[in-house]
Amino acid sequence: MLAATDAAPVPTDVSDAPRQLAPSLALTDRLFHNGARVIGLTMLAIVGSIGVFLAIQSVPTLRHYGLRFFTEHEWQPRQDVLGISAVLVGTLCVALVALTVAFPLALGTALFISEYAPARLRGTLVSLVDLMAAVPSIVYGMWGLFLLQPHAAEVAHWLHRNLGFLPFFAVHADPDAPVWDWVQSQYTASAFIAGLAVSMMVIPMACAVMREVFMQAPVGEREAALALGSTKWGMIRTVVLPFGRGGIIGGTMLSLGRALGETIAVVLIISPSFEIKARILEFGTTTVSSLIAGRFGEASDAQLSALLTAGFVLFLITLLVNTLASIVVNRSRSGAATEI
Repeated sequence: MLAATDAAPVPTDVSDAPRQLAPSLALTDRLFHNGARVIGLTMLAIVGSIGVFLAIQSVPTLRHYGLRFFTEHEWQPRQDVLGISAVLVGTLCVALVALTVAFPLALGTALFISEYAPARLRGTLVSLVDLMAAVPSIVYGMWGLFLLQPHAAEVAHWLHRNLGFLPFFAVHADPDAPVWDWVQSQYTASAFIAGLAVSMMVIPMACAVMREVFMQAPVGEREAALALGSTKWGMIRTVVLPFGRGGIIGGTMLSLGRALGETIAVVLIISPSFEIKARILEFGTTTVSSLIAGRFGEASDAQLSALLTAGFVLFLITLLVNTLASIVVNRSRSGAATEI
């Protein structure tokens, strides 16, 4: 045995601090991370460049008209009178009609697919609803113009006759006029009909968000509610709907962003009218997107700047709505609001 004096000396330069671990990612992980970062930054750059371009093009209009551009409702380039107040009101009316129709349909469809549909049919139903988003907007516009409008005019006439005391159901026409052909023309090409067509285009987006959030409701809390004697609807009302409240709000707001910017379907249906009015059943209205599409081809330099300014306003509104919707959807997945 070695003597104690023959033991190897203990090094004195070794630090007692813990060694820092620096695990390196695999090559494929680094490629994925860097690729995702590049794609995300590219999308942000594209969106930012669009906003910067529209903002630069809006400078001449804002210098010339100032705040009057946002309060004036007429659009008469030859008289140098341009404003988008009526256009913004028309955009809001069409979007609100679309959401009023799309919200209950999207909510009911999402609940049926996630809670009531047989498992073997669920995938087919999801595909059918998602395929609605792939239909071109011009098809919805033609459907609304030639098939929906004659029947929607009768619905609008009934609403005017029975609920005309409400401001948004009022129409400057006699609902009891004997000549239906003349009366019918007062209820066509309106924000109501355009909103019905747009609602079919926003249902898939709202339904997809709601459906995904509903299906993430905790299984344990579902079973606990049923074990306590709750019915199927009682479980949905106390577990699924509270858990998916943020998804419902977020999906609706995302649909609002889509409805605000819809163009072709609205252009085919409405008759341009630059008048501030909330009478959704009455003939004539206009939206920001339809104004740009209808006047872009014949616009002078000054009018083109005004159209781009209107587009910049719509860009900011849509960006704000979609950002708020994304925040709400992301915060809704925790299930913190679930109650039993």
